[in-house]
Amino acid sequence: MLSAVSQVLALALLAVSLNGPLPAVQDSSATKQSADSQAHPVTTDGKAKKVWTNENLSDATGPVSVVGDGKHSAKSKDNAPADANYVANTKKQLEKWNAQIADADKELVDLKNFNSGEPGTNPARQLHKSYNTEPVSQQMKKLEDKKKELQGKIDALLDEARKKGVLPGQLR
Repeated sequence: MLSAVSQVLALALLAVSLNGPLPAVQDSSATKQSADSQAHPVTTDGKAKKVWTNENLSDATGPVSVVGDGKHSAKSKDNAPADANYVANTKKQLEKWNAQIADADKELVDLKNFNSGEPGTNPARQLHKSYNTEPVSQQMKKLEDKKKELQGKIDALLDEARKKGVLPGQLR
């Protein structure tokens, strides 16, 4: 018990030391000077820069420089189309995994119906005549896990395709 208290005390001291010393109380004149210096930054040649706001922008004369130019975006991406072969393979893989998810959904419905005593959706498969040592609840759990795994694979493949420049409409 004593070691747990000492660990908590050590963590508290570490947190205080990482945050640094508490700020000292300043008089109002020093605070006002620092606020003025922040409002009017000084350039290297000693002149004070004027910071324009929306309220006093109409008073500005001459050109106004704007930070960030819309023409030269940092995220300029070349719009080269993705490799058609890669798109076709990705689309094929997505269709395969979506079909597997649909099959798992059908099996889940059959198992739920069987568990409640209703007839299944697939007349060729008669669950009451088949032999499986695994309980229905475990079979349903496995199918749900399989669906989650497949959905994770689909999401990862879509992210990878997006990073390679494939547009979402190309995979539909």
